[in-house]
Amino acid sequence: MNLNDSKYTNIPVGKLGIIALESSKELGKLVDDHIVNWRTKRTQNHHDGIEFDGYLKDSYLLDAACPRFGSGEAKGLIRESVRGSDVYLLIDVLNYSIQYKLCGQMNHMSPDDHYSDLKRIISAACGKAKSINVIMPFLYESRQHKRSARESLDCAVMLQELQALGVKNIVTFDAHDPRVQNAIPNHGFETVMPTYQFVKALLNCCGDLQIDKDHLMMISPDEGAMQRAIYFANVLGVDMGMFYKRRDYSTIIDGRNPIVAHEFLGDSVEGKDVIIIDDMISSGDSMIDVAHQLKQRKAKRVFCLSTFGLFTNGLERFDQCYEDGTIYKIITTNLTYQNPDLFKRDWYVSADVSKYIALIIDNMNHDASISEILDPTERIKLRIEEYKNGKRSF
Repeated sequence: MNLNDSKYTNIPVGKLGIIALESSKELGKLVDDHIVNWRTKRTQNHHDGIEFDGYLKDSYLLDAACPRFGSGEAKGLIRESVRGSDVYLLIDVLNYSIQYKLCGQMNHMSPDDHYSDLKRIISAACGKAKSINVIMPFLYESRQHKRSARESLDCAVMLQELQALGVKNIVTFDAHDPRVQNAIPNHGFETVMPTYQFVKALLNCCGDLQIDKDHLMMISPDEGAMQRAIYFANVLGVDMGMFYKRRDYSTIIDGRNPIVAHEFLGDSVEGKDVIIIDDMISSGDSMIDVAHQLKQRKAKRVFCLSTFGLFTNGLERFDQCYEDGTIYKIITTNLTYQNPDLFKRDWYVSADVSKYIALIIDNMNHDASISEILDPTERIKLRIEEYKNGKRSF
């Protein structure tokens, strides 16, 4: 992504402020570094004007925290002024590594705890910020996005709560079901796909990938991931296959109907590298089952791409899949917490999305359109062309 100063002719919406909650401190620092670097290099003659007051800073991160009482209760605290600022809150609701003390016992923070802290920080702004925007890579309760029985609609309620608190825009990544935005139809909501970051990470980690229909194939692990796989296949110019899940609807295990089998639809994968793409790896059962079936169909190498790598049941099964050749590489993003043990695995590759988030924040702060950066097609084609011409690092 090259800087194009012509996009930044608009006066900023307000002084830029970024609040990275405890769950997103590392990602927030990377985002901040990108924006500081860009604005330092950006040449504009009117930076000294009052409308650009505070435009150039050493850091745009604001000092905020959610201290807790011994009872486990908490409060939001912003230690510097946000009056007139265009504030962006960055939060990872899946960061289970953070702990707090409750009556002398240590508790790991759940998605509910993180979401409550987000509301506390918004409330601490006391309505003084010019605008508040939330960047929530994994949309809170997005897996509970529709009602199939007498049950709650948690994600829709969350979106309406943020709207009522005065949040102007909500930016998420690879929403489980983007239709959940119908809960706030007249409100700013963007679901961003990290497809370009996947391509870049894939091409960097594998120098002998042949990107054509004879050697590569995209795989959707279920019907829900079809659109992701179709887009990826079209951009890469390769074929696509899909599995659909056959479930036992007479049984419920861990709150869901167990998968009986994965049935495959598509051309032969024999001798081809295959890429499985999905929004998340939770326990990994589905991804591993699909990988096994592809290897049984004589696929060459299996690459697994997932926006969110949760690995809720540990890494041992993936270690075994790597050792027996079932899975060659797994690529996930740094949008959510990454267990440090992941980086010790030869099979793991991290796709950095911090630059993409920084670009979105910078554009939005300038009240510039983000439509162009949400469509990565041309950037992907450029990277693939460079890869085919021998350039192996981006």
